[in-house]
Amino acid sequence: MHNAITLTQFLIQDQRRIVTASGELTSLLNDIVIACKHIANVVNKGALIGVLGSAESENIQGEEQKKLDVISNDIVLTRNEWGGHLAGMASEEMEDVYNIPPQYPRGKYLLVFDPLDGSSNIDINMSVGTIFSILRCPEDVVEPTATDFLQPGTEQVCAGYAVYGPSTMIVLTTGNAVNGFTLDSNVGEFFLTHENMRVPENTEEFAINVSNERFWEPPVQRYIDECIKGANGPRGKNFNMRWVASMVAEVHRILTRGGIFMYPKDTKDKSKPGKLRLLYEANPMSLIIERAGGMATTGRERILDILPEELHQRIPVILGSKKEVEIVCSYHREMD
Repeated sequence: MHNAITLTQFLIQDQRRIVTASGELTSLLNDIVIACKHIANVVNKGALIGVLGSAESENIQGEEQKKLDVISNDIVLTRNEWGGHLAGMASEEMEDVYNIPPQYPRGKYLLVFDPLDGSSNIDINMSVGTIFSILRCPEDVVEPTATDFLQPGTEQVCAGYAVYGPSTMIVLTTGNAVNGFTLDSNVGEFFLTHENMRVPENTEEFAINVSNERFWEPPVQRYIDECIKGANGPRGKNFNMRWVASMVAEVHRILTRGGIFMYPKDTKDKSKPGKLRLLYEANPMSLIIERAGGMATTGRERILDILPEELHQRIPVILGSKKEVEIVCSYHREMD
């Protein structure tokens, strides 16, 4: 296995294919990888070092923060602020943009991230993860504001996630392909283990929080009802349901064996058009899914085409195997 290519080797070889590449993106990704290793180590130790449980604080969205939310956020910031590759950062856990401290040089990229996705699973020892997206900072901007981060998902330079499960993996897209790397903790390196990951077009598996069924719009109710009816219903085949309550875990399963993940628009809280954050969750995961041959939508529009209006904007998310997502979209068109 250790004849396999390391993540660092992969990034350098990828960089060499681009004549104009400066190496800044490669260096930035290496800093992100180090942050993910650090977070993996802390998550792995859990109760042994007293990091489980509530931080007794709330993030900007009014959600309870876990201790590991705060710790992971600090790790990403401190591991990436000094390298000279970034002009600024934005996190799901912070109200405003994080400015690079004045003692460090500025770079040409912006980093947005969810430091610990699925943190409600921490205390029960289930998979959690880190999601990140890299954007270009507008030219001549030295101190970026929130407005500079409001770029459509099509403008992402790179997107990826780390999943902290039975093994720690980083899944990454820097071009047209999606590749997965597994951490060998004895060596301290990520090795390429899942090359050119693809989402199967057909699936018999869906992931959604069925307890919210009464709040869904009719197109989603119709789709899930048809799945539940199985071989005796209009779909003519049986489906399985999965729900981990961690977007990283859901997307990772879809990349490895297919499926559809939905956190659709609902009426549970009419002040929120959706649950998931566009910049920190929906955009990076949509880029990964699309480049792996899948599809990502709100039900009415392609997620990557949405022009963000604010830093913590929420949207509905439906993504996964292309044929299933297209069926849900067709039901929305019929209703509209």
